[in-house]
Amino acid sequence: MIFHLALASDWAHAQKDGEYRISTLGRTLEQEGFIHASRDLPQARAVATRFYADVTEPLLLLHIDDTQLSVPVVMESPEGTAEEFPHIYGPLPVAAVAAVTPFSLST
Repeated sequence: MIFHLALASDWAHAQKDGEYRISTLGRTLEQEGFIHASRDLPQARAVATRFYADVTEPLLLLHIDDTQLSVPVVMESPEGTAEEFPHIYGPLPVAAVAAVTPFSLST
């Protein structure tokens, strides 16, 4: 299981299209080349604190069954850090999302 933070509106759009194509806040899969994900909940929380602190739209945490993906998931370290994150190299099928839970930095 890997995780991805999503704006509620982006997830609603994905449900209509059958796939999710947002890499990270304000960036698409096409712009970034992959979809950012987190390997566990503490890593997702750290990402939210760093990049989503000012977001006012409802956030969701997508619980992704990576065994259901037909595209590569590669563990990579962003430039300047040794911490590895899973990167999904292709669209995320809605069917690969095992659960969706509300996410808040305050809880």
